[in-house]
Amino acid sequence: MEERDQQRREKRAAKLFSGHVEFLLSAPQLKFLPDPTVPEIAFCGRSNVGKSSLLNALTGRKSIARASVTPGRTQELNFFEVGDPLQFRLVDMPGYGFAKAPVSVVDKWKKLVRSYLRGRPVLARNLVLVDSRHGLKDVDREMMKMLDEAAVGYRIVLTKTDKIKASHLDKVANQVAEEAKKHVAAYPELHLTSAEKGMGIDALRAALVQDALGQDALG
Repeated sequence: MEERDQQRREKRAAKLFSGHVEFLLSAPQLKFLPDPTVPEIAFCGRSNVGKSSLLNALTGRKSIARASVTPGRTQELNFFEVGDPLQFRLVDMPGYGFAKAPVSVVDKWKKLVRSYLRGRPVLARNLVLVDSRHGLKDVDREMMKMLDEAAVGYRIVLTKTDKIKASHLDKVANQVAEEAKKHVAAYPELHLTSAEKGMGIDALRAALVQDALGQDALG
């Protein structure tokens, strides 16, 4: 019964994402944010972790989120609207951990992200994307600490799981799960995904709809 319920939730979530999804705007500063009228789900992760690919996979589009040739190039909050009428928004946050960026750029990024996390009343959930080939890095831990301090609940999503052996994936997943227990705002369930192969996408999609709209939205 539980498996059947999950399949139904995934099907309903897929239907919502297959409908109206479009880019709204890029906000380089807080004053450019859209009015906080609907729930928002934010995506963050190291540069080149696969954020754009995951967004494209979730929305079933090929290029709604453009992958940058230069990691760390996106330094704005990018908003995407889901549903007609509008149900919620996805927020693509600037990638972090880019080694070549000037200190001033990094400081600007931190200020923008920290202010958004602490002051956005409609932020329903954050996703911390972690490359499954590398596991948690210090910059990920810094982000998780920032989310803990902002009291923003977050899900940890392992990306590119098709790129490593199953035994290695199990090891990384266990290590990340154990470390996540030490963070007060971390959601206990890990999401293992592959945007390229579609692994874990249906389940994550359903989880996001539930985070944004509540359990009743999926029946």
